[in-house]
Amino acid sequence: MAYLLTASLIWAFSFGLIKHVLSGLDPFFIAFIRLALSLVLFLPFLRVRRTGWGTAARLLAVGAVQYGMMYMAYIFSFRTLAAHEVALFTVFTPICVTVINDIRVRRFHGRWLLASMLAVAGAGVIVGAGRRVGGAWTGFLVLQFANLCFAGGQVWYRGIMRGRSGLRDAEVFAWLFAGAAAVSGLGMAWLGRWEGGAVTLPQALTLGYLGLIPSGVGFFLWNAGARRAKAGSLAVLNNLKIPLAVLVSIGVFGERPDWWPFLLGAGAILAAAFTAERAGEATD
Repeated sequence: MAYLLTASLIWAFSFGLIKHVLSGLDPFFIAFIRLALSLVLFLPFLRVRRTGWGTAARLLAVGAVQYGMMYMAYIFSFRTLAAHEVALFTVFTPICVTVINDIRVRRFHGRWLLASMLAVAGAGVIVGAGRRVGGAWTGFLVLQFANLCFAGGQVWYRGIMRGRSGLRDAEVFAWLFAGAAAVSGLGMAWLGRWEGGAVTLPQALTLGYLGLIPSGVGFFLWNAGARRAKAGSLAVLNNLKIPLAVLVSIGVFGERPDWWPFLLGAGAILAAAFTAERAGEATD
């Protein structure tokens, strides 16, 4: 779980940077630049011969879905949703992880689904306290597509790599980012615009940081942790970034949360994590 916790902490800083520094830039451009930088970061570790072309093709597909399609949809949702609405609507990811994993292994895990629902409730309390969610249905549906892509990708990667214990995550991860960069590049060419000349120095530095650390290191740690974690814990920890993001907002951006909803929601997420850890390992 250490990998998942570290990735969640890294991602907690991303919400404010995307909203306050990168606003105005084309979402497809942001997605492509971030994923291209992540690909460059992991190319030196790639071991083509050890992977095999069949596995490589599957990993390219995972990256195209989990990172490429997900990230374009996620960034695009900021156009029609407020930041708190984006955070609120991502709480459905744990349910997606649990349901997709149960479909994959053809077995229903009621305790893990209960833990995921508890995590969703806790996250919803934190980000939804005192707020009214508007009717931005387009943004909502686009973000649910992003949730499905990210949830499905991590379960898919987990299944592929658990059958190949001799492969290290770092040796194959460039395949995922290659698939992601290809898809996001096509998305930018078709629907977006190149904004190289319009990027300010703070935005360029932010893009560099987000591409190398939250996207590169963060996604690597998350999938490496997903390979080792129980599916129930994986589902629950998808929401850990929400209370962590609140803590970062308090310390860095000077925001003040509603303390009782925050403490109640964080307690529910911790209880969900404990419930998932106590559940037995799936036969997957």
